Amino acid sequence: MSRIAFIGLGNMGGPMAINLAKAGHALRVFDLNQDAVNTAVAAGAVAAMDAATAVADAEIVISMLPASRHVEGLYLGNAGLLASIADGALVIDCSTIAPATAKRVCEAAAARGLQMLDAPVSGGTAGAAAGTLTFIVGGEALALERARPVLQNMGKNIFHVGGSGAGQVAKLCNNMALGVIMAVTGEALSLGVAHGLDPSVLSQMMAVSTGRSWATEVCNPWPGVLEHAPASRGYSGGFGNDLMLKDLGLAAEAAMGVGASIPLGELARNLYAMNSHAGHGGLDFSSVIKLVAKDL
Repeated sequence: MSRIAFIGLGNMGGPMAINLAKAGHALRVFDLNQDAVNTAVAAGAVAAMDAATAVADAEIVISMLPASRHVEGLYLGNAGLLASIADGALVIDCSTIAPATAKRVCEAAAARGLQMLDAPVSGGTAGAAAGTLTFIVGGEALALERARPVLQNMGKNIFHVGGSGAGQVAKLCNNMALGVIMAVTGEALSLGVAHGLDPSVLSQMMAVSTGRSWATEVCNPWPGVLEHAPASRGYSGGFGNDLMLKDLGLAAEAAMGVGASIPLGELARNLYAMNSHAGHGGLDFSSVIKLVAKDL
């Protein structure tokens, strides 16, 4: 078992940390939300008074933060966490951030003699709780092999997609596809309901036909179709609309950086921005259906 520091106990990081504690690791955690810390402590973790204390003797440091600025703020600068991490420790950042930020932080870690991976995840809050996440990893192969036993306590799929920053690029590609698929699935269901179709029957048909997707089978955007989907609990929980908006913005930035064309990705970004402006930014991203199904 490893000595692990976990920074960032949000909707994804909290369940991930709990799975590490359940696996028997010596886990020290830090988050600004005391309730989140208390939940992790109840599962067997030890609370740290600050991030520097959390990493003081850790063999592995894991972070799960909302955006690029938070990752840079945590690790970089004169007061950055890299200065407090023990020599020889492995750093794993599971946040979804700009590829350029991931590379910059990894280079700073390397300058300190530390191995670092960018390892964003897919699978949502349900996957985080169940320990079935997919890790999308960028960095050195040797560092990944060192991290693999710990990652396997939190997920069931691990993909090494390339060097530093590659994990972020691959994650943005996945989330761009997801954002587009969710938006068009909502449109399709709304069209069917407008013609008098039962959304449950329509969804069941699509789920075994060529329109099948994660949006039809796991996170259906129509309330009542899937009991445990965010749509069936007022679009609460899940993956926030504004987080999808952030990721689509990062995808657009990544596309501009290499001159790639992503017309549907740009359109989807605008749709989620409209949904945010409509007051739904804190709801699950499947709430984008509200743009076309006004009565929901």
